[in-house]
Amino acid sequence: MVVKLMAILLLETALFLITGHVVLANNSNWNHEPLEDTTNAVLKSIQSEDGDIIDCVDIYKQPALNHPALRNHKIQMLPSYVPTMEKTPRKINRAKRKKNKLYSKSESQVSVTKQIWHKNGSCPEGTVPIRRNMQTMNKALPILSRRYNSSFNRSKHEFSQNNTLNMLRANHAMSILLTEGYAYTGAQGDIAVYNPTVEGSDEYTLSDVSLENGGQGFFEAIRSGWMVNPMVYGDKNTRFFTYWTADGAKSTGCFDSLCPGFVQVSKDIALGATIDHISSPSNRPSQVMSISIYKDQNTNNWWVDLGGKKIGYWPSELFEGLSHHAASVQWGGDVYSTRLTTPHTATAMGSGEYASPIDWLVGSIRGMRILQYSSGWKYPEWTNTYADQYDCYSFYLQIVADDPVFYYGGPGSGGPVSRCH
Repeated sequence: MVVKLMAILLLETALFLITGHVVLANNSNWNHEPLEDTTNAVLKSIQSEDGDIIDCVDIYKQPALNHPALRNHKIQMLPSYVPTMEKTPRKINRAKRKKNKLYSKSESQVSVTKQIWHKNGSCPEGTVPIRRNMQTMNKALPILSRRYNSSFNRSKHEFSQNNTLNMLRANHAMSILLTEGYAYTGAQGDIAVYNPTVEGSDEYTLSDVSLENGGQGFFEAIRSGWMVNPMVYGDKNTRFFTYWTADGAKSTGCFDSLCPGFVQVSKDIALGATIDHISSPSNRPSQVMSISIYKDQNTNNWWVDLGGKKIGYWPSELFEGLSHHAASVQWGGDVYSTRLTTPHTATAMGSGEYASPIDWLVGSIRGMRILQYSSGWKYPEWTNTYADQYDCYSFYLQIVADDPVFYYGGPGSGGPVSRCH
């Protein structure tokens, strides 16, 4: 094992010196295995009832630090500041305003801080939980850019309901809310967590918050949310995930800890681990994933916060444009399949129900906020909605409430109410 790791590291270092960046493909087969027999990096292993093995790894020997750009990286244990909410509320240019009484984060929302493996143990101080990759596959399906070239009409302080963007990407269907045109240093959203149907083993569905920078062919992106992805995880459980790329998924980036890059500091949350207690479309969400991604203005590292827990960060050394700011922010759902035409896949998005203003029944994101080089979260001034295949995966933006809600999702071709063919 030691010889194998040394060979990998020597190869990556050579490639880094030649090309200026390490070639860690989005299709990377980085396979974390216990290192206790040699380096004593794994101090404890926990068998989860869903089949996962969680290794409690010495925080200073975690896989992230094997990235050539992080050889001398000093782990930042906490962000230097935590953004707060701006006091000035967003003004909606409407004659009538309606308070969304059905949404009260303090009363009805439960942040996702529990994962299945927690039932069988916990990691000790000084370690981070790393999900052992037991897959025999050597591919992790790429997440393509949501960037686009066309422009669209926007109205200041308004949430547009237009669907005019040209964002279609091969093998992807998306229903999203997005904002662009400014320098963004953070984004957050409260995402209802479901377990939608994934028909094929080579397909996935996800819901997340995403920030991007750069052109369509060579963009940088950081993303986090929940995902059902049998090719990556070997089952159809709903899992917390992170993702990054520095070159449009051409040769860098990956999910979770499948390649070096994302530095973990939390001993409680494992990237890629199954979420406990999934919401049902027939009831109000029992789980809401509160995701915040923001840049530390002193170190330029991008932090991920899950329900108030500081999970870790993407170091600024991984990026160029994102080491300064993001150019766009997106919230919503994404389905990957090679069957997005007739016959269409039955892989669902969100809760598997079409978007609707009926609270609690469909996929939804609330509490959407951004940062723009300030200390406070605020509503975005410019937004737009978009769906690749509205008959299969729709959206509805509730803009008559004092806190707009983005509803999205659909059954694909599955189920009796499907309009998708």
